[in-house]
Amino acid sequence: MNGNSALVILIAAIFTNNILLTNFLGMCSFIACSGQIGTSLGLGTAVTFVMTMTTMINYAIYHHVLAPLGLEHLTFIVFIAVIAAFVQFVEMFVERFSLKLYFALGIFLPLITVNCAILGASLFMVIREYSFTQTVGFGFGAGIGWAVAIVLMAGLRQKMRYSNVPKPFEGVAVAMIITGVLAMAFMGFAGMVSIQ
Repeated sequence: MNGNSALVILIAAIFTNNILLTNFLGMCSFIACSGQIGTSLGLGTAVTFVMTMTTMINYAIYHHVLAPLGLEHLTFIVFIAVIAAFVQFVEMFVERFSLKLYFALGIFLPLITVNCAILGASLFMVIREYSFTQTVGFGFGAGIGWAVAIVLMAGLRQKMRYSNVPKPFEGVAVAMIITGVLAMAFMGFAGMVSIQ
């Protein structure tokens, strides 16, 4: 059992152990959808919601169904099925209540299903042996951390439109450089709190 409180895990998941900037999980939608702050904020909110809810559901399924029945070998399949079902719910919700955001996110909204950061959060919850409250703190913190990273990236990419970026570095190349610099910036929080 991990001895950290849920609040410590939440803060660490946002800053010192940011799932995107320390483990580089969820990079595909991070790079593809970080062109506009509004789109990034919408996707970050959707990822946070899905990550929080699926870690909670996956915790219950793992500890009350899979582990007691000795079916731990089905963990990946079950976790992915839960994530896919939740993403379908979020997609229908966004389409119903924010058509503009739905069209802005485009194909990347259903691709939250295969966002490895969401699956990674559920797997980290099992590996680190979190309690339910720790799982909620980690899922919410990891989602907020991912959202903070994509919104920061969107802001920087919007500023770069007015910058003189050398031709070889335009597009994905400069986005990867900025991601590396953001990761180093978040390393400055390393002494604050850490989770393993």
